Formats: sequence, C-alpha cells, structure tokens
Amino acid sequence: MSSITASGLLGPIAALNGWTLVMEVWMYAVCIPVYNRIKVTSQITKSQMDAQMPAPARWKRDNYNHLFEQPTQFYAIALALAVAHGGKIAQLDSILAWTYVGVRVLHSLVQSTTNTLSARFLLFGFSSSILAVMTGRLAMLVL
Repeated sequence: MSSITASGLLGPIAALNGWTLVMEVWMYAVCIPVYNRIKVTSQITKSQMDAQMPAPARWKRDNYNHLFEQPTQFYAIALALAVAHGGKIAQLDSILAWTYVGVRVLHSLVQSTTNTLSARFLLFGFSSSILAVMTGRLAMLVL
C-alpha cells in the first residue's frame, strides 16, 4: 500500500475547519437580520426565539452547531492517524478523510438549504461509516 506524508490528513482537517468558518459566516449573515427583526433580548428563551425564526435560518444555525459534534471525532481520529503513522500515512486514510470532508460539506448544504431529512440521514450514516472505518484503522495501528 502506498504512503504519503501526514499532510494527506492535515489537509482534510484544515478543509473541514475552513468549511465550519464558511458556515459560521453564512449563519451570521442570515441570523443577525432575523435576530434584529424579532428583537432578540437576553430575556427571550430559545424556544420563543425559534418560534419566531424562519426555518431556513434555524437550519443554518443548527448545522453550524452540528459541525462541533461528530466532526470533533474526525479531528481526533485524523490527528491520531497522522501521529500513529509517524508522518507517513496510508493513501487510503487520506482518501477516507477527504471523503468524510466531502460528505460533511454535502450534509451542510442539504441541511442549510432544503433540510431534507432522508438525504441528511443517508449522508450522516455514510459519514459515520467513514469514521468507523478510520477508527478501526487507527485501532489496528495502536492496539
């Protein structure tokens, strides 16, 4: 199996973090005008705010928050793989990492635009499967 340098895993980490920043800007661009319109104060509860907030704005906010859930596992696994391989990683690990990033970007786009649950579920399941394979590959290296 061919190997590449650790940058084969650091690139996807940087890309997913960059995507998270893109989602943050998109979320603020959409949500701040809504917050101003509905006059959000420290006295309003989240459920009260959600009731007044258009669904497409909530979708972007929710997706931004989701990028701090499962992807944190990805960051840890990808970094651990880079370290465990001593800087020379298997090409398959890089392919898995880039595929994970692509699937998460697609998931973000689906959730933030149409929020089609069946598509989101499929993409989430696929990204979870990629993480499971990456975790298994890491376990074989370190256990």
